[in-house]
Amino acid sequence: MTMSAAGLLVLAVSTPASAVVAPLSQASGASAFAVNCNGAPQGGTTFPNSEVEPFVGVNPTNSQNLIGVYQQDRISTGGANGLGTSVSANGGASWTQLGVGALPRFTRCAGAAPGSVGDYERATDPWITFGANGRAYQMSLSFNDTRDLKNAMLVSRSNDGGLTWDTPKELIVDTDPHVFNDKNSMTADPFNARNVYGVWDRLVFPNARAGGQSFLTAAAFTGPTYFTRTTNGGASWEPARNIFDPGQNDQTIGNQIAVTGQGALVNIMTVFRNDNSEGRKGGTVSVLRSTDKGATWSGEIPVGRLGTVGVRDPRDGADVRTGDIIPSIATDPRPGHNEVYAVWQDARWNGFQRDQIAFSKSADGGLTWSPAVRINAVGTTQAFTAAIAVDAAGNIAVTHYDFRNDTTASTSLDTDVWVLRSSNGGASWSEERVTPSSFDMRQAPFARGFFVGDYEGLAATGETFKPFFTMSNPATDTFGTTVSAPFPPQTITPEASPPGLPNSAFPVQRGRPSPA
Repeated sequence: MTMSAAGLLVLAVSTPASAVVAPLSQASGASAFAVNCNGAPQGGTTFPNSEVEPFVGVNPTNSQNLIGVYQQDRISTGGANGLGTSVSANGGASWTQLGVGALPRFTRCAGAAPGSVGDYERATDPWITFGANGRAYQMSLSFNDTRDLKNAMLVSRSNDGGLTWDTPKELIVDTDPHVFNDKNSMTADPFNARNVYGVWDRLVFPNARAGGQSFLTAAAFTGPTYFTRTTNGGASWEPARNIFDPGQNDQTIGNQIAVTGQGALVNIMTVFRNDNSEGRKGGTVSVLRSTDKGATWSGEIPVGRLGTVGVRDPRDGADVRTGDIIPSIATDPRPGHNEVYAVWQDARWNGFQRDQIAFSKSADGGLTWSPAVRINAVGTTQAFTAAIAVDAAGNIAVTHYDFRNDTTASTSLDTDVWVLRSSNGGASWSEERVTPSSFDMRQAPFARGFFVGDYEGLAATGETFKPFFTMSNPATDTFGTTVSAPFPPQTITPEASPPGLPNSAFPVQRGRPSPA
C-alpha cells in the first residue's frame, strides 16, 4: 500500500487464483476517518478499518474504470461512520481508496459540514451506478442515531470516473422519529443517459422506530416501496412517491430495479406479510414492472416464496448476518432481449435446514417466472448472499459465499466465495473458486451476527464479470477480481423444488425494519 501525490491510498495487493479467475486485488485498507468524527457520541461498538457491504459499477464508456463502494467503519448497532469509495483505472487490477475531501459528503466523518446536506452521524446501504454517458451516481442512506432520528436518502454524482464527487442531493428527508427509509438501490438507464431510478422501502412505525418490532405492538406499521427518478442526469429529482404498498403491518425490502433489453423496468423485492388473510403470511420474492420509465407501475407479480432460515456457525450456532431477505436481479442487456433472472437464499431443498441459492427466470420481461431451482454446487453446506449479473453475450454469473471448507473442529469459521456461470440461460452451470484460501468469518464485525454485508457486488463488462466482495483475513477489507472466458464444463444441473410444498411449509419471516 502506498500514498499517491494526491493523498489517496493506492492498493495493489493480489493473491493467486485459478486461470480464469484473476488474482484478487485489495480495494480498501485503513480508514481515512478520524476517531469520534460523527459529531455526537455514538452507541454500540465501532469496528475501525472495516469495510463491509460492497457494491461495484463499471463505466460503460471505459471498461477499465470501476468504482467500488462500501460501509466504512461498521457499527454494531447499525450503519457505519460513513461510506468509502475506491476507484480503479485498470479494470480492477489495482485500486485507489479515496480519502476525506475526495469522498461524497454523506456523513460528518466523510467531511460534511455542520448544518449541510450530509450532516449525519452514520451511513449505510452504499450503492453505485453508471449512466450511459459515464456519469456515476452514488447513493447513501444517511441517518442520526443519537442527536435525533433524522434520516435521508442522498445521491452524489461524479463526472471523472469517481475521483471527485459533487454536493449530495436529498431524495427524501424524514425528521419524524416514527419514520425510517431503508435498503435503497439506484439504477441508471442503459438506454437513456438522462434517466436514473432510485428505490427503497419507507417504514412508518406506531412509535419511534419501535425497536424494529412494530409488528408485535400495533397494526399501524407500514413499509411501502418508494421511488424517485431523474430525467435530466441528476440535475433534479422527482418527489419520492409510494409505488407499492402491501398494506398495514406489512412491508417490502431489498428493492432493486433492472432494465430489460426492451427498456422495461423490473423492480425486485421481498414482500413480508404478517397476517394470513390470503394464505401468504411470511415472505415472497416479487417484482413490479414499468413500461414507461417509472411513470406508472404494475401491481405485485410473485416470483416465488422466500424460504430462508438464516445462517449460523455450524460449530456453535453463532449468528452470521447475510443477505437472507435480499434478492438479486439481472437482465439480459442485449437490445430487444426480454430475459430477467433472480437469485435469493432458500432452504426448501433440505427440509428448511440449510440456506441454498435459489434461481428463477422470466422470458417475458418479468410477467411470468419459472419455479425456483437450486444452483449452488454443494447442498450439504450453507450457501448465502448471492449476486447475479449478465454479460454482453447473455452469459449469467452468480457469486455467493459458503462454508464447504469449514469443519466443526476448526476454531475459525472457514468461508469462501464462489462464482457460478451459465451460457444457456441457467439450464446448467459451472463453478469456480474465487477466494484462493478460506477466510475466517468470525473476524468480521458483529452486527446481529458476523457481518460482511447484506449484499455484495457483481458487474459485467463485455464478456467478463467483476466480483467485488468483503472478507476478513484477518482485517475486514473489500476485494475485486475478474472472471473471464473460457467457461469450465457446465456440470451442475439445477435441482427442482420439492413437489407439493404448500405455503404453510415455509418459515415465517418478518423482515428487518431497522438500519442494522
